[in-house]
Amino acid sequence: MARRHWLDPLARRLLRASGQLPGTSGFLQPSTEAAAIQMAATESAAIERELMALKLAHAPGRPLRSAEEVKHAAALGWRLDVNRATAADWLRLPHCRPDQVDLLLRLQSGGVQLSGPDDLQRLLDLSDSQLRSWLPLLDFRWYGTPPGGEGNTAIAVNQAEPRLLQTLPGLTAEGLQRLLRERRRRPFRDLAELQQRLTLPPSLVEAWIGRVRFDPAPAGPVLPPRRRPAA
Repeated sequence: MARRHWLDPLARRLLRASGQLPGTSGFLQPSTEAAAIQMAATESAAIERELMALKLAHAPGRPLRSAEEVKHAAALGWRLDVNRATAADWLRLPHCRPDQVDLLLRLQSGGVQLSGPDDLQRLLDLSDSQLRSWLPLLDFRWYGTPPGGEGNTAIAVNQAEPRLLQTLPGLTAEGLQRLLRERRRRPFRDLAELQQRLTLPPSLVEAWIGRVRFDPAPAGPVLPPRRRPAA
């Protein structure tokens, strides 16, 4: 006699709930049908979590490929400490790009911390759906005193006039001049590079998250080639 498959009870409940397989009396009452569907969905989620647990036990560094897998991993107790995560930790999240990880780690090495989901979304320019897919695993643990309030208008660091840059919190007159000198050398790529080139303290950089953006600098006028004097 063939051995019954372990999913048979769940499959039978689903078929009965959908009316494709008669129950004991040949049909289900609406309330019974709803209860059966709910029970089947609950058991299905439990099975998915068990499968995910097996996969993670077999391969702890396994990337999570979807929002559903993130939810199951979170239900199993997995977390990502945003302000202490490694590159391998970040790359396990679905659709997390290496360039985003590089920015996060450079800021982390400079002592910068993110205080919540809004900081992360602005920093990485994440869509709402991508942020939601990561959230179940993210822990924003603050190691020290969190920064104060945030501004609403992002300043284009590579293009803004000095009078506008002066409105950035904590930027001294000396710091402004250093920023302008460095900007003339070459545009800033991102917040981590700005911190490194200007040797800014982490608290200042944290206060600038969401307040600055890094559009490419406008191209200067093309000068005609110099003509050699006639011999």
